[in-house]
Amino acid sequence: MVARVSTVAFQGIEGVSVEVQVMVAPGRAGIQIVGLPDKAVAESRERVQAALHASGLALPPKKVTVNLAPADLPKEGSHFDLPIALGLMAALGAIPADALADYLVIGELNLDGTIASVAGALPAAISANGLDKGLICPADNGAESAWAGPDIAILAPRSLIALANHFRGTQVLSRPEPAVRTLSSTLPDLADIKGQESAKRALEVAAAGGHNLLMVGPPGSGKSMLAARLPSILPPLAPAELLDVSMIHSIAGQLSGGKLSDRRPFRTPHHSATMAALIGGGLKARPGEASLAHHGILFLDEFPEFSPPVLDALRQPLETGECIIARANHRVSYPADFQLIAAMNPCRCGMAGEPGHVCARGIRCQTEYQGRISGPLMDRIDIRIDVPAVSASDLIRPQAAEPSAKVAARVALARERQQERFARLGLAFSTNARCSTAVIERLAEPDAGGLQLLRDAAEKFRFSARGYHRVLKVARTLADLDGVETLGRIHLAEAISYRIASERLAAAA
Repeated sequence: MVARVSTVAFQGIEGVSVEVQVMVAPGRAGIQIVGLPDKAVAESRERVQAALHASGLALPPKKVTVNLAPADLPKEGSHFDLPIALGLMAALGAIPADALADYLVIGELNLDGTIASVAGALPAAISANGLDKGLICPADNGAESAWAGPDIAILAPRSLIALANHFRGTQVLSRPEPAVRTLSSTLPDLADIKGQESAKRALEVAAAGGHNLLMVGPPGSGKSMLAARLPSILPPLAPAELLDVSMIHSIAGQLSGGKLSDRRPFRTPHHSATMAALIGGGLKARPGEASLAHHGILFLDEFPEFSPPVLDALRQPLETGECIIARANHRVSYPADFQLIAAMNPCRCGMAGEPGHVCARGIRCQTEYQGRISGPLMDRIDIRIDVPAVSASDLIRPQAAEPSAKVAARVALARERQQERFARLGLAFSTNARCSTAVIERLAEPDAGGLQLLRDAAEKFRFSARGYHRVLKVARTLADLDGVETLGRIHLAEAISYRIASERLAAAA
């Protein structure tokens, strides 16, 4: 007799169906696992034997063969423990074989027979829902699995014994409820920033249109403080976005207690991060910081201190919204539609351009430092602003600053205008920054004065084709903040002013 149990193997955030086939036959006693298992899967036989023994089930002195089909698909991870154990129990008659036919199973076994949490429970639940099956998962993963849909049957036992008792009818496992993470309601507020009105304006524009932003200024000018307050003016995640973000964090094993939150991700990797840490990769091709910032913010402080090859690896995700990790035997794609916010000093000593400061290395200090950022990467940054040092008058007698709540209301209104416009045209874009070039030319038609200004600026500063369209996108966002459909000269002028600084920095590179 061959017992069959359904499970999944993960490729990116997608679950690929895998059938665990277990056969008990005469022969040399032991468990043999075939079907391209990795080291974690091969070690399942030791955990399964110990867990079954602890649960009071003795294995007969026969040969047990476990096949993970399809056999040519690599199998990675410890979540195959539970389906292998249940298949073996079904083959031995400890539980009804037909009871497992309607379920997809994931879970890792401890030696005492309890079931440990695993990564990827939410994508597995969504795969099970798509196959019209229920899900058997660890108790700690039940809360996140419940988000896959209200109609999916979910069993979340704490041990093998509890699951066996459920199938025998001596114990009933209740369906887990979706859980929401209760985060602190107090985010850093823009009202804490003294001065820097132009920087706050640029932050509002970046939030309204989802534009990439670079802040350049001396140490202590407030660049990191400004970036930390960007989440306070962004709208919460929409339901579809929440599910996308949670699936990535589930695969990465970063859903604390299986609880979801509608707060946008804010990732701040250290400048020593490797390419695998930022883009994704490693032995099991896990998502990197760029994917973990999906539908949120990737903040790179000390921008030029990152390795230039690592920074240039961001160029493709910034254009396509996904990170593609290619290996000799497989290819994995993770969503990475993030908003890049970067901060840097103007030079290595940090004080270039400040009144009264003279650098011993001269202009070379600034040129070499800024040259670590390539021109193609700089071309993908929509807004670049200078953040000068805060004056003493701003610190001693500060004026009442506008709180984040008021700015967030304007940002939300501008985003609603964008989404309504895209919905009327049947487009799937969510922000102006993600709009295609063909569409933005239709949606951002300037008036006569604005068109002449844009033509003159493009010729004088030699905008690239990408730079030209990104100016249009920023101008479209500025018009949305003002609540008007036609781009005026004032909108183009402000958008060009944000681009000119970027062109100067690209020239230095």
